[in-house]
Amino acid sequence: MIGNFYREGRLYTQEQVHVNDHDFRSSADGMAVPHGLYDMTHNIGYLTIGTSNDTSEFAIACIRLWWLTYGIFDYPDATEILLLCDCGGSNNARYYIFKQDLQALVDELGISIRIAHYPPYTSKYNPIEHRLFPHVTRASQGVIFKTFEIARNFMANASTKTGLSVFASILDQVFETKRKVSEHFKENNPIYFDDFLPKWNYVARPYFWEVPGFI
Repeated sequence: MIGNFYREGRLYTQEQVHVNDHDFRSSADGMAVPHGLYDMTHNIGYLTIGTSNDTSEFAIACIRLWWLTYGIFDYPDATEILLLCDCGGSNNARYYIFKQDLQALVDELGISIRIAHYPPYTSKYNPIEHRLFPHVTRASQGVIFKTFEIARNFMANASTKTGLSVFASILDQVFETKRKVSEHFKENNPIYFDDFLPKWNYVARPYFWEVPGFI
């Protein structure tokens, strides 16, 4: 939460810091919703701090922001993006709404996105869990997140001896909860599911690939 709330950890300051001893949401100035992407090739973390709700639409917006700001320049010849995801949360493997938003993104960007979900209780093996998140947590231990900017700046300071760099940004946009997937998408699901563990492995391809005359 954003506000004058206690956060675990130690922080050296020039004067005593007084904070609220209860973190009631009604007393918060906002909710920081972090979303992370980790580039294994370049050892770079990309953090997006949302100011609204943790929804599939938010997760897709973070992927879109990363691709248009960094990815398309780092990988100009890419024809497909591989994302390693948890099985729950905003990119839940069971939710059609995530797949619908994913399809809308690939149609917009014109590039395929392959999703590989880690099965339940195995997300600790996702590289982002030990190559990015612990270092971001350490960099911001004890820091009072009075503003979104403070949270962003301290998270961006995360680094390691192996050369980790972190780029952090704030996405100030409202994302609605309880959105419904369209019946058209359910009936004409364009997602391609793998033969092996299809509920966790699939790819979304731009719609024009299916139109005669396009490749």
